[in-house]
Amino acid sequence: MLQLGLFLVVLIALAWPLGAYMTRVMQGENVGPVRFFAPLERAFYRLAGIKQDEEMGWRGYAVALILFNVLGVAAVYALQRLQGMLPFNPQAMAAVSPDSSFNTAVSFVTNTNWQGYGGETTMSYLTQMLGLTVQNFVSAATGAAVVIALIRGFARHSSAKIGNFWVDVTRMTLYVLLPLAVVFALVFTQQGAIQNLSAYKDVHTVETVKYQQPKQDAKGNPVLGKDGKPAMDDKTSQTQTLPMGPVASQEAIKMLGTNGGGFFNANSAHPYENPTPLVNFLQDIAIFLIPAALCFLFGRMVGDRRQGWAILAAMTIMFATAVVVETSAEQAGVPQYSSLGIDQRASQLQSGGNMEGKETRFGIIDTSLFVAVTTSASCGAVNAMHDSLTPIGGLVPMFLMQLGEVVFGGVGSGLYGMLIFAILAVFIAGLMVGRTPEYLGKKIETYEMKMTAITILVTPTLVLALTAIAVSLAAGKAGIANPAAHGFSEILYAFTSAANNNGSAFAGLSANTPFYNIMTGLAMFFGRFFMIVPILAIAGSLAAKKRLAVTGGTLPTHGPLFVTLLIGTVLLVGALNYVPALALGPVVEHLQMLAAR
Repeated sequence: MLQLGLFLVVLIALAWPLGAYMTRVMQGENVGPVRFFAPLERAFYRLAGIKQDEEMGWRGYAVALILFNVLGVAAVYALQRLQGMLPFNPQAMAAVSPDSSFNTAVSFVTNTNWQGYGGETTMSYLTQMLGLTVQNFVSAATGAAVVIALIRGFARHSSAKIGNFWVDVTRMTLYVLLPLAVVFALVFTQQGAIQNLSAYKDVHTVETVKYQQPKQDAKGNPVLGKDGKPAMDDKTSQTQTLPMGPVASQEAIKMLGTNGGGFFNANSAHPYENPTPLVNFLQDIAIFLIPAALCFLFGRMVGDRRQGWAILAAMTIMFATAVVVETSAEQAGVPQYSSLGIDQRASQLQSGGNMEGKETRFGIIDTSLFVAVTTSASCGAVNAMHDSLTPIGGLVPMFLMQLGEVVFGGVGSGLYGMLIFAILAVFIAGLMVGRTPEYLGKKIETYEMKMTAITILVTPTLVLALTAIAVSLAAGKAGIANPAAHGFSEILYAFTSAANNNGSAFAGLSANTPFYNIMTGLAMFFGRFFMIVPILAIAGSLAAKKRLAVTGGTLPTHGPLFVTLLIGTVLLVGALNYVPALALGPVVEHLQMLAAR
């Protein structure tokens, strides 16, 4: 509880001034770094033929956004396919397969950063920097641009314009994401995260490592033993290859942009990405920093700071509850270890809680906070393997994603998702009292509710339909590493993560196959853009409306009553969509654990 309290205090202390700064930046004021980099910004616009003062309607904004992101997919795909012929590839990494290249390109462009590959064994430095790191910036800026456009819809009246996409993305990248990323990267490097372009290093280990590997014939096929299983060779080694690379710079924007993904396969459990408990704490702060600041920006731009505090309060209550449940489940561990006669060492490991799959550098408390942070936000970074969480410990991150990742959520995507739930909440309240619902002085009418319904139903439809397909086909079931309920949870978690643009994984599903690369790629693309387009349509509709005067019958949307109504709406929609699927996975697994099965 002390760590959770410290985390929230530091977060709000940093997010409040950042929100004020971002408000001024996105409104076009010359403040801070803007004065220094303004000539560079104008040069970008001249080079691209952009008229800085020319705003767009919602359709033009949506077209520009989609074209920009489709070009991003093509660029990242091409980099992966051609990396074997390109520079900054000291390990001579070969071209990535077409299906994996497609999946990764869509993943990083949609701010998902789902990875079906090991970064240090697959991607060249050029691909990591020019492809993945660049998309970490612009995908986050895209999400921020969408929420800024939606906020303008609430703030303006009788207007056909919601801003200029190119200006919004440029200013968010140049004046917010880039300066913050430089600061965090320097801190991470000082703490021990690596940052270089060196070739990988071979070092001598302190102890001789003994291991086994499958025997192969001359054609590279596995050799089977008499029992029909792969025959194994005993091996020993006294050397280890340590991967190098520009890690700290990618790590900083991976967190600040709520991107996730890792330079290394072990992600933020790797000491080169996450070297100390201080860095672990700062990474938690970095993930929530901009989403929290956007709440304060929202209040300032609509002219009522209490509105931002109300949204932030709803997010914080749900987040704190999730942390408590997650921590309690992991500290309780798996009580059956002792009663089932498991070996003494395993029993001792569980006596202080469930340490399986966790870094001893962080332990259960740091890990539980990290689990809740990354799945509340649309950040797929992990500092432990979620496949090793207890059933309830695995349910918490899964459910947080299934809520639409609106508990702080991603850069922009969390707040615009929560504002859609706010529209739904005032609509429900209007039905209950028999008056036309309104939010921030704008009537919520048929058009807005149709777009809201589409936005809310996109991800559950993708998650449940694709999960059903995967568990029905041999290609889907082939990737399951664990049987029964836990295996189902692995697939449900994968599509929940992909469609909600999170990117974390249970890490027990073999997902780097053509089937999963294509299916999760589609889930990520449609989960991102089938939400953004109707949200921009809502922004355009609201901007065109006149502002209504506050009357005695207007529902206040800044107090405890509205916060409670908003939380109830988020939880009810999430629960009703996913309860049957959750019952087949983590819920039944928890009951099996209690029954010592």
